[in-house]
Amino acid sequence: MWLLMAALSAFFAGLTSILAKCGIKKTDSDVATALRTMVVLVFSWIMVFIVGSAGTITDISVKAMFFLVLSGLATGASWICYFKALSLGDVNKVVPIDKSSTVLSVLLAILLFHETDHLAVKLAGTTILAAGIFLMVERKQEEKKETQGKWIVYAVLSAVFAALTSILAKIGIEGVESNLGTAIRTGVVLVMAWMIVFMKGKQKQVKEVDRREFIFISLSGLATGGSWLCYYYAIQNGIVSVVVPVDKLSIVVTVLFSWFVFNEKLSKKAFAGLCLMVAGTLIMTI
Repeated sequence: MWLLMAALSAFFAGLTSILAKCGIKKTDSDVATALRTMVVLVFSWIMVFIVGSAGTITDISVKAMFFLVLSGLATGASWICYFKALSLGDVNKVVPIDKSSTVLSVLLAILLFHETDHLAVKLAGTTILAAGIFLMVERKQEEKKETQGKWIVYAVLSAVFAALTSILAKIGIEGVESNLGTAIRTGVVLVMAWMIVFMKGKQKQVKEVDRREFIFISLSGLATGGSWLCYYYAIQNGIVSVVVPVDKLSIVVTVLFSWFVFNEKLSKKAFAGLCLMVAGTLIMTI
């Protein structure tokens, strides 16, 4: 079941990137992140009440709550950097770098949680995955000077924070129902996202958000909520060094949709990189 949940997480995560890209053509990325998080929060708490885990919130230990909050802060930072990168660069370029968080997550899981089964195979898969990411990242020759290189910085930061999110969440959801853990983390992200909006003086832009883009932002939030719920169920009940790579197969969904929606076609080099990323991911699930 946890492996199936990891696969569903990948599908919804792939849709998230496409829907988000459609929602930030005119809308500021920080504002979009804050609006999306509201949708995810509502979705998360609905699931908490459906499974009946709301009453267990008082049973969460101080340690678990501490790491859930840290995980939420890392998630918020990752989201803000990720959607800033999406607003500046192509989906097919940003997503592979973001997925490089897999490499760091797997290495940290091996070191911290001693997930050393089939260690040689996992390390081989990680190496292949890293090579695929390198091949997929290409700069467009016509890239504007004012955005050149900036999207790469934000994408890398997104990957680093995403890796920390997985590790902190694994520690924080021990003994905590996965839906409740997701809802608590999302609340932290929401506070962080809106603090940034107000600190940058962008709150007035909320009323100016295009209606069509707001719909895509909301759909992106729903897709994110679905992905999170599946992902953290898999993290709690499965093996981190397997769940994380499977979840990152969302890049296949993203690439396919970006081809149809944005006409972002892959070069031969980038396609070879995608194949290596998929191969490395599948090897790591052994």
